[in-house]
Amino acid sequence: MSFDPSKVQEFLELFEQVKDKIAAFEGCEGLTLLRDSAQPNVLFTYSYWQSEAHLNKYRFSELFKSTWTGTKALFNDAPMAWSLLVEQQVK
Repeated sequence: MSFDPSKVQEFLELFEQVKDKIAAFEGCEGLTLLRDSAQPNVLFTYSYWQSEAHLNKYRFSELFKSTWTGTKALFNDAPMAWSLLVEQQVK
């Protein structure tokens, strides 16, 4: 997610308010916030879900809707999202 540089702190405050709720959502096995090392206004959320059904339940929840409404107002570029499958995992 690419944020208006003046809005990054606002996003971080929003994330702080909702991170535990997202992590506690049924089927969420982990949530990580990452920042691009070269572009400090570009951040990524990386979440792990038990199944696509769990992820979709979250995507259609009031928690997601309210979080997304607050987040998307802070962007300076179109967001991108991917759903990934683990192909291999090495310690």
